[in-house]
Amino acid sequence: LGGDGGARFRRGILVHRLLQSLPDLSPGERETAARAFLARQRPAPPAEMADALVDEVMAVLADPAAAPFFGAGSRPEVPLVGTVGERAVSGQVDRLAVTEEGVWAIDYKTNRPPPERPEAVPPLYRRQMALYKALLEGLWPGRTVRCALLWTDGPRLMVLPDDLLELSTIQNA
Repeated sequence: LGGDGGARFRRGILVHRLLQSLPDLSPGERETAARAFLARQRPAPPAEMADALVDEVMAVLADPAAAPFFGAGSRPEVPLVGTVGERAVSGQVDRLAVTEEGVWAIDYKTNRPPPERPEAVPPLYRRQMALYKALLEGLWPGRTVRCALLWTDGPRLMVLPDDLLELSTIQNA
């Protein structure tokens, strides 16, 4: 759990839950709902932490770059199961958006600070997204599948170029 007793993992879980449920509410209802959700947690996060979580999630939902992924045609927490080559893969896409332009797999990352460039993204995250991309390409043949990390610190949407998602270069990550 690390030196913080698991606080960073709990923080990430709470951010994910809020980003899963709040987009379905009208913008005017989101902050109140977020605070009510956090108050129901046991133990409830301290007031300073709750304020920071609400501010972070509201900033993500207000970010114009992320807005298309929280609208119509998008779904939260979509399970993916299948095979990529000889490998069995099971995962859960934080946000899946099917648009006119193609299919988007978005994964939220709460790391601080986030990397500045896609090339600096840890290989483990690139492998995760490469596997999601491969599975989604099998589900939507002929459609463009794009992957992005949504760093909640900022917030910042980072589209991962296809060349960084080549499984052969990140197989052992």
